[in-house]
Amino acid sequence: MVTEDIRELLLAPEPAETTSFLERLDATLTAGYAHALQLEAERSRLERRIGEIAAKLEAEHIGPEVSELASLGRRLTSASESIASLRTLLGALRDRRTSIRKAA
Repeated sequence: MVTEDIRELLLAPEPAETTSFLERLDATLTAGYAHALQLEAERSRLERRIGEIAAKLEAEHIGPEVSELASLGRRLTSASESIASLRTLLGALRDRRTSIRKAA
């Protein structure tokens, strides 16, 4: 998974040969930002669906959607936590790339 790749790169010792390491950093950053965008899209879909169900519950005064709403709420919380964690890791990896490029 991309977060494991990021953590591995953050913990890797300073490379003797920086070119291939920087290429790997860049590829991982690209993959990481793409994954973050996917997570954000999923969060937007969840938020939209939660809004739809909440509106229906309000109109019908309750229904079978309560279970789905609870599930969507848990998934939304998980997606938000994943996005925040990934963005933090990506920032640290970006900083490491900048540091290595300056030293090269």
